Amino acid sequence: MRVFVYEYLVALGLGRDAGDPFHPMYREGLAMRDALVADLVRIAGVEVRTLDAAAEEDHEEQITQIAERCDWSIIIAPELGGELERCCWSVWSSTGKLLGPSSEAVRLLSDKFATFEHWQQHGVPTPATSLREPTPCEAFPVVWKPRDGAGSTASFLLRSAMELHQAKALIAAGEHTGEMILQHYVPGRAASAAFLCGPAGHYPLLPAFQVLSDDGRLKYLGGELPIEAALAERVQRVATRALECVPGLLGYIGVDVTLGNAADGSQDVVIEINPRLTTSYVGLRAAANFNLAEAMLEIAAGRTPTTFSWNARRLRWWPNGTIHERE
Repeated sequence: MRVFVYEYLVALGLGRDAGDPFHPMYREGLAMRDALVADLVRIAGVEVRTLDAAAEEDHEEQITQIAERCDWSIIIAPELGGELERCCWSVWSSTGKLLGPSSEAVRLLSDKFATFEHWQQHGVPTPATSLREPTPCEAFPVVWKPRDGAGSTASFLLRSAMELHQAKALIAAGEHTGEMILQHYVPGRAASAAFLCGPAGHYPLLPAFQVLSDDGRLKYLGGELPIEAALAERVQRVATRALECVPGLLGYIGVDVTLGNAADGSQDVVIEINPRLTTSYVGLRAAANFNLAEAMLEIAAGRTPTTFSWNARRLRWWPNGTIHERE
């Protein structure tokens, strides 16, 4: 079996230099790609293809050419500017052998406002969201971020009119040029749940806490696990509700949630679904007593996996793929 693993920033070299604004996203993408490749090459009979340093003008053609010679293609790319959908389309249109969600699912989940409307229709708890620009008269705090964001780019937790003024200055200076959404801020603990999805169902992996920056930019600084059983059950419950109403999911899917301050879980909300591999993969693979990539291939093929087994390691990981054991 041949598997093509494509990571957008690595393939184009975007952010490779340490001084580049995209360098954090480049490091994160490289960590995800290398972790997945390392697991795939450990599977008997699997051959892995990657793409590095492609020319921007023909990289979609190169994706197509490699994908046509492979049994599966796994695409890792940011949703920003529709890049994830474009890269996936290069595979869908040529081979259809994408180990990832359908085009409709990627389009929906890449648009945070469309996802909000979809979840409202299906009764999924999620923060109130609108397309309007924030004003100095908001009921602060609020969250202002790109409609198609990834990697916390141009994301702001606004706690005052002064912070709004500063955020608008950064947007005007070109930090982001696309549409923004305004969200009600839900205080609580940021967490994530990952699933391996296939024709036979969605199989949950270990929930984890997210570590976010406290500078008002909501930057993803990594994650940690395990989390206590009661909180893990809450993460899984609300994340599953969000997944089950989205058809066409396949492969590794990440769900970001906020555990509200109410102990009964009544304030828990879903923030977004990432229709692709997420950085939590690097932590989950270290906690797994099985090969995550092998399980992904099995589930994508419609086979029911054996029960997932996890070790007792207490882990903390960073976006660049570094992992430490916690005390």
